[in-house]
Amino acid sequence: MSRVLVVEDEAAIAELISLNLRHAGYEVTVAPDSARALAEVDKVLPDLVILDWMLPGQSGLALAKRWRAEVRTRDLPIIMLTARADEPDKIAGLDAGADDYLTKPFSTNELMARIRAVLRRKAPEALDSVVQVGPLRLDPATRRVSRGEQEVKVGPTEFRLLHFFMAHPERVHSRAQLLDRVWGDHVFIEERTVDVHVKRLREALAPVGCSSMIETVRGAGYRLTQQVPAAA
Repeated sequence: MSRVLVVEDEAAIAELISLNLRHAGYEVTVAPDSARALAEVDKVLPDLVILDWMLPGQSGLALAKRWRAEVRTRDLPIIMLTARADEPDKIAGLDAGADDYLTKPFSTNELMARIRAVLRRKAPEALDSVVQVGPLRLDPATRRVSRGEQEVKVGPTEFRLLHFFMAHPERVHSRAQLLDRVWGDHVFIEERTVDVHVKRLREALAPVGCSSMIETVRGAGYRLTQQVPAAA
């Protein structure tokens, strides 16, 4: 499930966007001003920000520039959604670091399509397309993991962890990288937490004979391999 931060001070617009996002399966947080937006990003790095230009406190333009200047947030996907429709404003927004720029009034269908397009470019694993690696199949839309007809019961964190692994098979990921991409760079999570959830994920995959797909790479981290013995 992708995390989207909606930075919008008009309550009706924020609610409209949030309802559409939640209906599409996104996890949504709303920030009505720049101070709250900064606090939310500091707390948990979202997968995408929908950012208004005119905000109490700093402008959306200033926020975009600030996030692009910091190492932790330089790749944060940003869609500016604003009433400022003049060409110089669009150019300024894109130059500030926005990945896309949409003007009000807007079509919710177009906004959703642009969100999917930005996530597709920035974070393919955040999309809702079904992923299959070896015998394992993961469907983000239904939150189901299966091997053939056998369903795998996994918790929400293990689901996100497996989703990330399956979106990047055979690649080694350090604990720090997994924290950044799966937990959203949460400042209160320690690296050993990754080991706990990997253990739980292996335990969940064991009944369908797929626990060996999660490999420990000594001194480096973890990877998901496509090789797995035949089911018993």
